[in-house]
Amino acid sequence: MRHIDVCVIGSGPAGMKAAAECARAGAQVLLLDEQPAPGGQIYRAVGNGDHPVGKLLGPDYLHGATLVQELAQIETSGRLERITQATVWRIDADKRVYWSQNDQSEVVQARHIILATGATERSFPFPGWTLPGVMTAGAAQILLKTAQIAPQQAVLAGTGPLLYLLAGQLIDMGVPPLALVDTQQPRNYLKAIRYTGGALLGYRYLLKGLKLMWKIRRAGIPHYTGATRLKATGQGQVEALTFHTGSRTHTLKTTSVLTHIGVIPNVQLTRSLETRHQWNTLQHCWKPELDQNGQTSLEGISVAGDNGGIGGAMVAELQGELTALAVLRTIDMPVPDHDSRSQALKQRIAKELAVRPFLDALYTPPATALAPADETIICRCEEVLAGDIRQLAREGSDGINQIKTLTRCGMGPCQGRYCGAAVSDIIAATTGQTPEQVGYYRIRHPVKPLKLGELASLTPYSQSFMAPYRKETPHDANPAPAHESAYE
Repeated sequence: MRHIDVCVIGSGPAGMKAAAECARAGAQVLLLDEQPAPGGQIYRAVGNGDHPVGKLLGPDYLHGATLVQELAQIETSGRLERITQATVWRIDADKRVYWSQNDQSEVVQARHIILATGATERSFPFPGWTLPGVMTAGAAQILLKTAQIAPQQAVLAGTGPLLYLLAGQLIDMGVPPLALVDTQQPRNYLKAIRYTGGALLGYRYLLKGLKLMWKIRRAGIPHYTGATRLKATGQGQVEALTFHTGSRTHTLKTTSVLTHIGVIPNVQLTRSLETRHQWNTLQHCWKPELDQNGQTSLEGISVAGDNGGIGGAMVAELQGELTALAVLRTIDMPVPDHDSRSQALKQRIAKELAVRPFLDALYTPPATALAPADETIICRCEEVLAGDIRQLAREGSDGINQIKTLTRCGMGPCQGRYCGAAVSDIIAATTGQTPEQVGYYRIRHPVKPLKLGELASLTPYSQSFMAPYRKETPHDANPAPAHESAYE
C-alpha cells in the first residue's frame, strides 16, 4: 500500500492553500478532488477566468487564479500529486483514505489527513421546489462559471449574501432577474443589532452588500420583503411562484426560480469518522469540534475551511495555511517561523470572522424553510413528504435515525446530504426539541454511491478493508473467515 505524509481532500481555497504549504515544506502530499479542476465551488473554473463572464464575476472570484497558479508551481516539485475527478468514499480512523476514479478504487495510508470539503447549500424545501426550473443559486453560479449560461427572467427567492451577489451578476450580464423575493424578516435586524461592533470591523463586507443592494434597486428589480409560504406551480416544469407578504398574495409567472437560504458545513466525512460535533445556534447547523488549528477529536484528522464552520473564502484560505503549519509540526516537519506565522494567521482569521455573527443573525433561515407544509417533498431521492416525517415524530418514533429507517428518508443516492438538516428541523419543531437535541443522521461508509466493480477493484487490500466489518457472535469468539465477512 502506498504511504504519504499528508492527504488533503478538497481543492477549494482551504485545500489548495493547505496542500501547497505542506508540499512547500517538503511533505509528500496527495490532493484529491471530485472536480476536473481546482478551485472548489467559490473558484470553480477560475482557470478559465479570462473569458468575459469570468471578468464579470469580479476580483473576488479572479483571486482564486493566484491559488491555482501557486498549486501548479508546487506540483512541478514532485512533492504534490493532484488527482481530479476522484470521489472519496471512505476514511478510516487509522488515516487510510479510499477513493474511486474512472470506476477504479484506490487506497492510501497517510500520516495526517486534512479535510477541506467546504460547504453545501442549505436545502430550501417548499411545495413545488422539485419542479424542473427550480434550482439553487449555487447551481446557477456553476452554470455561469463553467458554461457561461445565465437563466432568463429568473425569480430569485430566499435570503443571504449569495442571492444578492447572483442578482448583481445577472444584472451585469444583461439578463436581470424578474424579481427578488426576500424571505428575510424585519425582526432579524433586531437580532443583528447586538453584533454591530463586530460588523463595523468587517465594514468591507457591509459596503459590498450595500453596493449590491443599490445595484439591484437602480436596475429597477422588484424587491419583495418578508415573503412567506412560497409555492412553485406548473405542469411538467415551473410556471409560476406564489408567495405572501403580510396579508397580500403574489404570483409571478416564470420558468426559472433560483433559491438560496445560506450554506452549512459539509460534515459527511467527519460524521462518518464519528469525530465530535457541536451545534452552532447562530448559524443553525452542525460543525465538527475543532481546536484553533483545525484539529478534530481524532488524532491525525484536521479540518480547514467552511466544512469546519462557515467563514467564507478568505477565512478558508487562511485556515488552510494555519492548519498546514500545525500539521507540519505534528509530522515533525515544522517550518522555522511556525509560531509567528500561526499567531499572525489567527489574528487575521479573527478579524475576518468578526462580521460573521452580524451576518448570521441577519440572514437566519426563515421559518417557512424550517417548518415546510405537509405536502412538501423533503427527501428528493425517496420522495418522502414533510407530513410523513411529522406523523412519525408525533407517534413517538425514537429519533432521526429510526425515522430514516421507517421512511427511507436519507437512504437515497444523496445519503442525506440534502435532506438531513431539514429532517432534523421538522422533528425539532414537531416534538418541541431543539435540532441539537434531535441530532443528525448516523453516516456510514461508503459516504458516496459506490459500484460493486469499484469495490472489487480493491482486491489487493480486501483483508484490511473488510476487517472492521467482521462479526463475532457470543457462541464463537473467533473472527469469521474473510470469505464469510458481512456488512452491517
